[in-house]
Amino acid sequence: MKQISLRIAFVVFVVGIAIGCSRNPITGRNQLSLVSEGDLRTMALTQYKQVLDSAKVDKTGKNAEMVKRVGFKIAAAISEYYKQIGQSSDLDGYSWEFNLIDSKEVNAWCMPGGKVVVYTGLLPITHNETALAIVLGHEITHAVAGHGRERMSQQMVAQQIGTLGDIALGNNPQAVSIFNQVYSPTASIGVLLPNSRKQELEADHYGLIFAAIAGYNPQEAVTFWQRMASLGGNKPPVFLSDHPADEERIQKIKDIMPEALQYYKVKKK
Repeated sequence: MKQISLRIAFVVFVVGIAIGCSRNPITGRNQLSLVSEGDLRTMALTQYKQVLDSAKVDKTGKNAEMVKRVGFKIAAAISEYYKQIGQSSDLDGYSWEFNLIDSKEVNAWCMPGGKVVVYTGLLPITHNETALAIVLGHEITHAVAGHGRERMSQQMVAQQIGTLGDIALGNNPQAVSIFNQVYSPTASIGVLLPNSRKQELEADHYGLIFAAIAGYNPQEAVTFWQRMASLGGNKPPVFLSDHPADEERIQKIKDIMPEALQYYKVKKK
């Protein structure tokens, strides 16, 4: 009887996972999605506010204005792209915010719902608005493509949590723990759950397209990543901690450049 119960439980678990798969409108591939976007945005907003409350935020400086200017251009480009593919409703509930935090950390990130932070330590590497647009396009793609939700779902399967159903995400201790591992900007490199290589290359690909639609030359991505690669050292910046090897990334970017340039040329006409 116990074995039968275990088998039934296993079948229910597998069926729940199958139901939890959804097709990503951007990449076209199926993704595991066991948590709701609404729950993720609620938790992300709470954590986002906590980060800003505990950090030194540059609200009025020229660099802060640049981050907002570039960020909103990328956001507008994403809205334009989603409208073109008939998926505008996927961005419902997004409330874009772009903040610059005074920190030596070479990093930037975007949480579900469009909450974006750039650290001042990144700006000496970006050098210009176009390179910053490349970074923001990449990071925002992770959010709109549901990469964090996918990683959370994969960890839920690994821990046999299964679908949450009607249980709010914030009321499930295991789910909250996984959320903190996936999204916590203050977590150490060793704690953060890494993006997969596939996710990283997707973020590079569509991040370039979004930057191009926003009017930024995507070719800047090559020189930016070359500068990032030159930082070297035994301990890479957080921004590089889970990214593909420099040579592989730069080559992949060159491979998709013709497609990105088509969007840029259309924008420049």
